[in-house]
Amino acid sequence: MINVYDRDEDGNERTIVGRVKYNSRLDYWDGNNVGNGGTGMHKGITRLTKSGRMVIIVGTQWQGCKDYGYCVSDTQAVQECLDANCEEIIGEYPQLKKAYATMDTDN
Repeated sequence: MINVYDRDEDGNERTIVGRVKYNSRLDYWDGNNVGNGGTGMHKGITRLTKSGRMVIIVGTQWQGCKDYGYCVSDTQAVQECLDANCEEIIGEYPQLKKAYATMDTDN
């Protein structure tokens, strides 16, 4: 389990608001390695059970660094999914489907 932090308006970690299981569902193959966010860095996504807030998980293979998560808006979670080419994850969360539906698309 990893700590999930709430963030202030500047993106600074504030307080631990929950704990989630680690995953790297937003990772993708870059032609050389599987990762997301740089060498040895990984990203995942999940939702806090009680509040329903979306969480971006940041994993690292760097010694001395800890995996963590941080809360994001539904719109930010959709952006993370799209950036990672993981559009199928959006369909797993009703609030992300709703946020995605507000985007300007040609469908």
